[in-house]
Amino acid sequence: MKPISIAAGILMVCTLIGIAFAGEVPLIADPSVPAATGKVNFLHDKNGNIKFHIDTKHLARPNSLTPSKSVYVVWIQPRGKDPINAGVLTVNDQLEGSFRATTPHQTFDLFITAEDSANVDHPTGPPLLKTTVQAQS
Repeated sequence: MKPISIAAGILMVCTLIGIAFAGEVPLIADPSVPAATGKVNFLHDKNGNIKFHIDTKHLARPNSLTPSKSVYVVWIQPRGKDPINAGVLTVNDQLEGSFRATTPHQTFDLFITAEDSANVDHPTGPPLLKTTVQAQS
C-alpha cells in the first residue's frame, strides 16, 4: 500500500509544479513515399498547450518529387474542423526532416503535404505522412 501512496504523491506533485506528460506516435507513410519514416513527440506545457516535435527520415526533398514542389507543409486538423497550416517541415541533405510547434488542441490529426508555397491555406496534395495525436491531460 505504501508504494502506491508514494507514486500517487509523486504524480500529484508533478501535476502541481507543471511537469509535462509526454507521448510519441509514429507517422504513417503514404505508398508514394514508401521509404519515409517519422514520429511525433509531444508534451503538455505549463499552460496546457501541446508542444510537438516531428522527426522524419528518408523523405526526399520536395523539389525531387514528380511533380516538383517547393516545401513540405505540416497541417494540424482538430476534430470536426478544417486543417490549419502549422508551418514548413525542413529537410536536410541527409533527407532528415524536423519541425516544432505548439497548439492548444489536445486531439488532432497531423499530416504533411508537398506544396508549391509555404503560404497555402488548405492542402493541395495528398498527405504523405500522417498520424493522430491524442494528448491526455
